[in-house]
Amino acid sequence: MTEHRRRIDQIVEPAFVENLGDLTLDVLRDRRRLCDEVENELSYYRRMLHGRMDLLGFELRRRSGEETRSLIEALPEILTDGASSYMPSGRPTRVTLPELPDQRRRHIDEVLEADFLTRIALVEDDELNDIQRSLVETEAEISSQRHAVQETFNSIQSELTRRYKEGLANFDEILGRTD
Repeated sequence: MTEHRRRIDQIVEPAFVENLGDLTLDVLRDRRRLCDEVENELSYYRRMLHGRMDLLGFELRRRSGEETRSLIEALPEILTDGASSYMPSGRPTRVTLPELPDQRRRHIDEVLEADFLTRIALVEDDELNDIQRSLVETEAEISSQRHAVQETFNSIQSELTRRYKEGLANFDEILGRTD
């Protein structure tokens, strides 16, 4: 796998999980760590997208008359509504900003950089609906990528678990124990 390829492309490539039983523990752990980092990055992007979608959805409801409060009045509720730390993978939710790769501009970066929130009161309904569609489409793409990364992580984790159960790896070496 070449270094210039995006990390997500490396992870979702079938070769990334082929012949896991032939890989060293260090390689398996490195791949699992890469999956974890990318999954954290994608989770961060999803949270950012959901926040924007929630704000935009509120503004659209306000404009249609379904909501009488201002966006500022409803902001605390909007930002906390649906917040959850539940992770189906059993891994804890990270609340720190992941180290995002410094690469060329990606679609997600452009979507998240959009300044519509600073000018939301001035944006026409049609443009808001277009922005909402773009956010929803981008979120679906990110969610799909995240799911693929989680599947890859689980495959690697299963191989590591198998090795520990069968005595092919020593759990103490992870903890740095040598006794």
